[in-house]
Amino acid sequence: MIKRVLLIVLDSVGIGELPDAEKYGDTGSNTLGNIAATVGLKLPNMQNMGLGNIAPLHGIEPVTQPTAAFGKMAELSPGKDTTTGHWEIAGIILEKPFPTYPHGFPPEIIEEFERKTGRKVLGNKVASGTEIIGELGEEHLKTGRPIVYTSADSVFQIAAHEDIIPLTELYEMCKAARAILQGDHAVGRVIARPFIGSPGNFQRTANRHDYSLAPPSPTVLELIRNSGLEVVGVGKINDIYAGKGITRSVSIKHNMDGVDRTIEVFQEVASGLVFTNLVDYDSKYGHRNDPVGYAKALEEFDGRLPEILSVLDQEDVLIITADHGCDPTTPSTDHSREYVPLLIHGAKIKVGVNLGIRKSFADLGATVTDMLGVAPPPHGVSMYKLIALQEVSNA
Repeated sequence: MIKRVLLIVLDSVGIGELPDAEKYGDTGSNTLGNIAATVGLKLPNMQNMGLGNIAPLHGIEPVTQPTAAFGKMAELSPGKDTTTGHWEIAGIILEKPFPTYPHGFPPEIIEEFERKTGRKVLGNKVASGTEIIGELGEEHLKTGRPIVYTSADSVFQIAAHEDIIPLTELYEMCKAARAILQGDHAVGRVIARPFIGSPGNFQRTANRHDYSLAPPSPTVLELIRNSGLEVVGVGKINDIYAGKGITRSVSIKHNMDGVDRTIEVFQEVASGLVFTNLVDYDSKYGHRNDPVGYAKALEEFDGRLPEILSVLDQEDVLIITADHGCDPTTPSTDHSREYVPLLIHGAKIKVGVNLGIRKSFADLGATVTDMLGVAPPPHGVSMYKLIALQEVSNA
């Protein structure tokens, strides 16, 4: 049995379009593949683990002796957003996608939000977060009206200058929106998007906060916590699962701060799961169509891998995966419907095992519970027996 699992989600690092990508307008999307082909990628540590063995990647050749088990996972749930991907990793398969609003939110939603907050809104349309504060930020400064916008994802986002609407009030606005957006309008996330600066030089801050729907049924995180083990969420994990199943949450400022905090907290955990989301790939580079920045951020993480691996004991496992794609080389700035890579490394894990194409992200959650000796979730097929060096007795 495994004592500790370190699960790192490289947010949006997809590895090729899913068979149904055309339905989502994502034909040709391949986040890793297209970045490697257009700007180049050097990821020697993940390459040694078997990243290039998963799918063809320019400059990241397959290795004859990978140091990890490797494969890729398909998303069974409809959708391509953060909540859907993370929930499926934790064992929840959605039957229908979260609602989206390509034409903005209906009057009954906006009017109720304005009534509850006491402020009229600006925007109410699909927009890039950086672009809409550039467009409406000056009017926001003059009027005090919050900027409401959405995207191709199921999100209700509220942007406000920290000097105009204090963070405490912005967060209360988000809670009000979360209470309104239920039933048929139950979006995946309400997101606070605070910013600072002056017209022409607005900058979003690290004080973002997500208000997610609570998972509709117990997740792998809750199963692990209820068995008496620790579940530490690093980054926006606590927000994504609405705190369900989390014993401790650690905030981060950016990817490398996330790696620092992950290494620190992992050494403090006696047994259980440390679950980290590194969001910069998605928020800073994928949505902004910046393949050069995306590549540099991936290389920066790869350079920290030896440090991460050094804190693993004999009974620990490191898992690296993603939650969806966000190909920065395509015209779209939205998420993309893609496979996600899967690398599993540990002293008790067979190296070089090709796990193939998993039918659902839920296989990962089932594998984590299996490793930790916890009761299995209702969805997902454990891969542990395929990769364990010793006989596995738990189901």
